[in-house]
Amino acid sequence: MKSWDAIVIGAGIIGLSLAIELRKRGLRVLVIDKGEPGREASWAAGGMLCDSPYETRPELQELAAASARMYPEFVHELEDESRLKIDLRSQGTLVFRDASNASSNSPSAANSLPAPLADLEPELHPNASTARCSTFFLPERCVDPRDLTSAAIAAARHRGVDFSSGDHVLNVEITKGPASGVCTNKTHFAASIVINCAGAWAREIGPYAFPTRPVKGQMLCVVMPEKELVRHVVRTPDVYLIPRSDGRMLIGATSEEAGFDKRTVVETIQKLRQSALDLVPRLADARILEAWAGLRPGTPDALPILGATATPGYFVATGHYRDGILLAPITARIMARVITGESPQFDLSKFAASRFAA
Repeated sequence: MKSWDAIVIGAGIIGLSLAIELRKRGLRVLVIDKGEPGREASWAAGGMLCDSPYETRPELQELAAASARMYPEFVHELEDESRLKIDLRSQGTLVFRDASNASSNSPSAANSLPAPLADLEPELHPNASTARCSTFFLPERCVDPRDLTSAAIAAARHRGVDFSSGDHVLNVEITKGPASGVCTNKTHFAASIVINCAGAWAREIGPYAFPTRPVKGQMLCVVMPEKELVRHVVRTPDVYLIPRSDGRMLIGATSEEAGFDKRTVVETIQKLRQSALDLVPRLADARILEAWAGLRPGTPDALPILGATATPGYFVATGHYRDGILLAPITARIMARVITGESPQFDLSKFAASRFAA
């Protein structure tokens, strides 16, 4: 029976990026997914690469900043190996922050608008919701997660990563102490290294019930009446707008505790659209392409779970919540280091699975 050096459970951007990184180190890798690769949280995400200390939790700041720096090269490598184009934009983000909720960690003068708001976004009309907000600029990038995920799948295949789709992993097999493979609803696969990258479904895979849960996010995508009607990402307390280079715009997103229910609610989508219209009235002429819901992998402390488990050979990289797209490059690098016995070069203690042992 064919065997592999490593099995990655979950074909989202975290699992795909890690599989590629392990292949670079010469490991034979199998990626197993319960459905179609890349079609869960990664496919549904917005793609804002938020690494600013004003928008990122302090515990994640070091990883977020490092991963954001890696992104141009990360995208270039995926494009080169997949022969697919990835929409990575660097126009920056306009943030409307409620002044009444401002913390001591507030934007500095360096984050002031580089030009009058009316010049930066002529079609943007601050409204009653944003009137109480302060406005600042962040030099963030954004990426189309669907482009990114499609390219990662193609790049992984190009490097010789094997895939098994429609296989639901039930548990990690353990032989006399260490991991020896996985058992699925169809068969079993052998490997001395197993990494759980199953996102919101990570807790369903034995022998450990990692405390991940699905956090539902509903959003919609429209075609702007003009290709560059809005150029910057715009974030307000009510809604965010993410323009794409081809003239589409993503409008999102909710945060709901709804279990594994991925159904959209008409009233919710209408409310998001109306919030966008309140900001950019000309979006009334925008054609709605689609609406969907994704399931972000949350944890009790809203931090990812990264590193080794108590079982030799079994590792975990999940629970990235809203930051899976941003943290994919750095997660792949540090997890590959941990798996191959090198120093991760970051303190991962705050992300260890053992913090939930009690």
